[in-house]
Amino acid sequence: MFLLKTSPLLPLRAFCSKTLPTLTLFTKDPCPLCDDAKQVLEPLRHRFVFEQVDISCPENRVWWDRYRWDIPVFHLNGRWVMKHRVDLDLLDRLLRDAETQHT
Repeated sequence: MFLLKTSPLLPLRAFCSKTLPTLTLFTKDPCPLCDDAKQVLEPLRHRFVFEQVDISCPENRVWWDRYRWDIPVFHLNGRWVMKHRVDLDLLDRLLRDAETQHT
């Protein structure tokens, strides 16, 4: 049986008038540090759209060449913000900045 795990807040996002920032994780499989980083992000997950880019896919060769030794790497709205470990204080500040820019 396949079970899709979604956030209980996901349906609310469709009715929200403001656009949430996008946090992109550059990862590969396996990546235990990436798995740890995703768990650390959980308290803030309602404040951004989360995307993952598997750098080991052939179509993502440019990201492989750039990040193969540094994953996990995170971009917020397309801009590099951190690597190796999640800095929740930094991410919180950046999300607050993004939220004030869209209000």
